[in-house]
Amino acid sequence: MASDGPLACPHCALHYPLDERFCAKCDMPLVYVGKGEVEPLTPAHERARKVKPQYTRGDLVRIAGGRNLAEAELIQGILLEEGIPSMQKRTRGFDVPDFLAAGPRDIFVPESAAVDAHELLNSAEIEVAGANGDAEAGPSPLGTNAGPAPVKLLAWILIVLALGSALLGLVYALTG
Repeated sequence: MASDGPLACPHCALHYPLDERFCAKCDMPLVYVGKGEVEPLTPAHERARKVKPQYTRGDLVRIAGGRNLAEAELIQGILLEEGIPSMQKRTRGFDVPDFLAAGPRDIFVPESAAVDAHELLNSAEIEVAGANGDAEAGPSPLGTNAGPAPVKLLAWILIVLALGSALLGLVYALTG
């Protein structure tokens, strides 16, 4: 009765065809052992199979940041290709539902993967966090400029306003 079929006995491991329900040897109910156990069941299961076990130990540490959801997922994909597990979290202050996919994200990895993740992201020219969790000096994520500092911007606005008011006062004095 036993053959090389998709059903097997969980007790004695004999295989049976689909028309059988119980093992002839030990009367246990048969279970399906099709190819579904070899292939990943879901995309999350497939990603989990890429993770290297040596990178799963330790507390989570902030390793990088993305300016939005898409950039954070790109960084996570780069890390996963090397077997480094990661998670993302909205940056503090932007963790409200109104932002949804917008707003900066922090990328965290286990402590055992922090050094390798730093090296990988530095080689990809992506800003990584320093030892204190702040971003190191260098290019911003994906090599683009973050823009002028707020203090410089405020100074330029005040200078333009002062020049504009002086010019307006001069025109008013000449015409009046």
